[in-house]
Formats: sequence, C-alpha cells, structure tokens
Amino acid sequence: MKKKHIPWAVILTVLLIDQVSKLLVKTHMTLGESISVLGNWFYLHFTENYGMAFGLEFSGEYGKLVLSLFRIIALIFIGWYTHKLIKKDAPAGLLICMGLIFAGALGNIIDSAFYGLIFSESYFSQAATLFPEGGGYGTFLHGKVVDMFYFPVIRGYYPSWFPIWPGQEFVFFRPVFNVADASITLGVFTLLVFQKRLFAFEHLGQDEVETEGQAEEVVPQAPAESLEEDLLKGQAS
Repeated sequence: MKKKHIPWAVILTVLLIDQVSKLLVKTHMTLGESISVLGNWFYLHFTENYGMAFGLEFSGEYGKLVLSLFRIIALIFIGWYTHKLIKKDAPAGLLICMGLIFAGALGNIIDSAFYGLIFSESYFSQAATLFPEGGGYGTFLHGKVVDMFYFPVIRGYYPSWFPIWPGQEFVFFRPVFNVADASITLGVFTLLVFQKRLFAFEHLGQDEVETEGQAEEVVPQAPAESLEEDLLKGQAS
C-alpha cells in the first residue's frame, strides 16, 4: 500500500466500526441498558452525551453548538496537517496516528451533526428508530454522541477521612466511551510515547539541508603560485 493511502484506510476502517457499533446499540438497546461481556469487568452500557470524549459535556444549547463548531475546525486542521505530512513522506506510523485521530474526531462529529436528524429519541423503556416517520429528535449539530464501552475494572470506596469524596464509591475506569474516543486516545497516546521516533524524519531533513549548504560554501583553493611568480619564470626562460 502506498503511504498516501494509509490514512484513508485507517479512517475508513475506524469510521465503519464506529458507526456500525453505534447504529446497533442505538437501535437494539434501551437507554441505560447494560450487557455483561466479561464478568463484572466489561459491559456494553448504552448512554448518550452532548459533549466531548468519555462523556464530558458542555452545558446548554449554546455550549453544544460551540463544541460542534470547535470539533469541525479541529478536524479541518488535522486533515490539513495530515495532507502536509503525506507530502513530506512522513513515516507510516505517524500517518496511522493522524488517521486514528482524524477518524475519531469525524466519528463523533457525525453523531453530533446527524443523529438528531435520523434517529428517534432513546428511552429507558424503548430503543430508538432509524429514520422515524415524524423526524428525528433534534436539529443539525444538536445530536447526541452514543457511548457504549464500560470497563469498571476496580471497584471500592473512598475512606471516610478522604477530604473530597468521603465514603463514596470509587470505580476505575468510570467513563463510558465509544470506538471514536478510543481511536483518538490511541493516536494521541502513541504520538506522545513515540514522539522522537515518529518525527525524526523532520530532523533528518534539516540535517540534509544544512549539509548541502555547507558543501556549497566550500570553494576550490586557488593554485599556490601567484601571477607574479609565473611572470618571473617566464623572464628566466
């Protein structure tokens, strides 16, 4: 596969898995329903939010609109930067990371932009319908993001002397997320951990430019004999 096709392959794969999983959960599970996948450690738990990754939210209609516009602007920047990296012949690992981040951002934007138009409302007693007769539950850019992966690996209680949440239940990992969230997190985490290796090509390019510049500055040395010495030799002969 050519390098320029790598980000597209990653984006299409992640988007397909993300949107299919959300469609199945949205139309087959009621809001708040949980299905145990791996004992008490892993559940499919259907929840929705108006906000960012892992269920973080901005309050109010204005906050939702601002967040949606911010996502779109960020997506445009990520796409532009990825295109720039392709032209620079960046390593495949870096292009994969950018594809993961772009796909995750786009996946949640699709929820926000279109789910309110194409789905009916989800209830605790009834699953949603795709393309309902009466129209969707919301307007453009006011849809809810579908989350479903829940990993309460560690459960316990804060001690009574704990200053912030004394005696309250402790759960790790509490946030519920989706494929898009996981894609963004994996891409960003990999960039942070392998930053030097993934961006080493830029330093190599700068070193090559500096080496070429130094080579151009080297001027061939003139002959040791001067013009005057040549004239003296001519007179002597």
